[in-house]
Amino acid sequence: MCGTLDYLPPEMVEARSHNECVDLWSLGVLCYEFLVGKPPFEAETNAETYRRICKVDLQFPGFISAGAKDLISKLLRHDPKARLPLTEVLQHPWVVENTKP
Repeated sequence: MCGTLDYLPPEMVEARSHNECVDLWSLGVLCYEFLVGKPPFEAETNAETYRRICKVDLQFPGFISAGAKDLISKLLRHDPKARLPLTEVLQHPWVVENTKP
C-alpha cells in the first residue's frame, strides 16, 4: 500500500479494489485538515487510525460551519459511489459562498 496513511480511503485500508473516487476521499481529508489543522482520523497508533477511517469516525470541532461539515461529510463516505462527485463539489453552496468570482 502506498500513500499517506491519513489520506487513505476505507477501500484501500480494507484492501478492496478502488478507482478515482479515492481522490474525492482525499479532497475531503484535505478540506478538513485545512480548516481544523489536523487530519480527521488521526489517532495515537496506525491501527487506531485505520479503525477510524474504516468506521468513518468523523468528529468536527464546534467552530466548523454547517456548510463545511456538509461538504466534508459528503466526501468522506465509506461507499465510494456515495461520495459527492467533483462536478457537485464545485456547485456545493459552501464552495460557491467561499469562492471569489
